[in-house]
Amino acid sequence: MIRTVGLILNRNRTEAVRCAEQAALYLKGKGITSFDVQNELNSNTPDLIISFGGDGSLLIGARYALEYDIPLLGINLGTVGFLTEEEPKRLEEALQAIINGEYQTESRSLLEITNPGTGETFHALNDAVITRGGYARLIRVEAFVNQKEYGVFTADGIIVATPTGSTGYSLSAGGPIVEPGMNCMIITPVCAHSMQHCPCIVSGESRIRLLLKPEREQTAELQIDGQSRGTLKSGDEILISGTEKKIRLIRLHSYDFFGLLRRKLIEWGS
Repeated sequence: MIRTVGLILNRNRTEAVRCAEQAALYLKGKGITSFDVQNELNSNTPDLIISFGGDGSLLIGARYALEYDIPLLGINLGTVGFLTEEEPKRLEEALQAIINGEYQTESRSLLEITNPGTGETFHALNDAVITRGGYARLIRVEAFVNQKEYGVFTADGIIVATPTGSTGYSLSAGGPIVEPGMNCMIITPVCAHSMQHCPCIVSGESRIRLLLKPEREQTAELQIDGQSRGTLKSGDEILISGTEKKIRLIRLHSYDFFGLLRRKLIEWGS
């Protein structure tokens, strides 16, 4: 039974605010409490998270869904929306279906990212990126897979993506599209020199180590699912692996990945 719903929205977007208010009013009529988990305090633990926006908003919602171990629904207000499930025009129908228990959940794999320098650990639904950010020069990153050297990349950055993230930044950087159910990770250099641009798919059980080469002074930024998670300097390393933790996405309709892919890439291209 659903008693409390957490909402994720960008309050600078009028449509997101309007849809969230509509959802809150509808849920209240059904005796269900809702609150903005980013900006409002509530003593109740939510039973599910609903994001209003594009995939970026859903990725923020994923952090809270993982924290509370609850499912996540995305209402698509973005331009592409590979991850979001429903359109605003069907918002109340979607809410009623969830209240009635007429939905399924789809589990998506995550990355576990550790920064040994700070002791911090993060989880990513889409990707972990080491990028030069505001640094004027290309950075040099050495990549290891299962303690074996994969290569040294002189590039704008390097992406490690989940299958879910293969349709995000990794795709824009020339990486392959990977079916979400695959157990793997994708390593994609960003604007690398010469033939170093070739991406690589490795097993989901692999352990990846990315080292910011200490041979020269350089800085980089660590980004997790598009959010900055700190600055790196020469000699710093990041460790990336799979994890047993999963994100559960709410599905109200049968999920046709390749049909969705065709539609979204046409929208994206136009």
